[in-house]
Amino acid sequence: MEEFFDVLDENGVFTGEVASREKCHSEGLRHKAVVAFVVNSKEQVLLQKRSASKKLWPNMWDVTSGGHVLTGELGFEAAIREAKEELDLELKRENMIFLGSGLSKHIKGDIINNHMNEYYIVEDDIDETKLKLQEEEVSSVKWIDREEIETKIKNNYDGITDKTGCWEYLLKYYEWLDKKKR
Repeated sequence: MEEFFDVLDENGVFTGEVASREKCHSEGLRHKAVVAFVVNSKEQVLLQKRSASKKLWPNMWDVTSGGHVLTGELGFEAAIREAKEELDLELKRENMIFLGSGLSKHIKGDIINNHMNEYYIVEDDIDETKLKLQEEEVSSVKWIDREEIETKIKNNYDGITDKTGCWEYLLKYYEWLDKKKR
């Protein structure tokens, strides 16, 4: 099924135009995407390993879940949908913390991902062994310690996707946790 996205201007404001995924990615039209990080009470973040068949970042460790916001969909709705599709994980709106939004642009081959991203945290001690992975999207999941993910980010995204902004928002969340503990 072909997906359609709301096209945004350079400031992330809706233009009223709708375009297919293919058109957005071939022409670099800005559209919305979402990222969700699940963080447990040990401050570990749940990562997914992208499947080998993915066009972008195959076999790389990535955010808990994420994806495009479909036409007419709100960001948090897309985050809930993507977590369900990719991991069979039921996110609840009331448990989602909105971290912020930001622009990003990635060009990989003939794909131009020009996004206005929304970033969310979900604090939850889920059992990763109970997740049902969408095989065409995700090959495995694992919890990773805070120190390890911070080191990977500092070391030029060692073994994780180099998506602009995503990991920095996770670091901002960890900074907020530190301030909250004081």
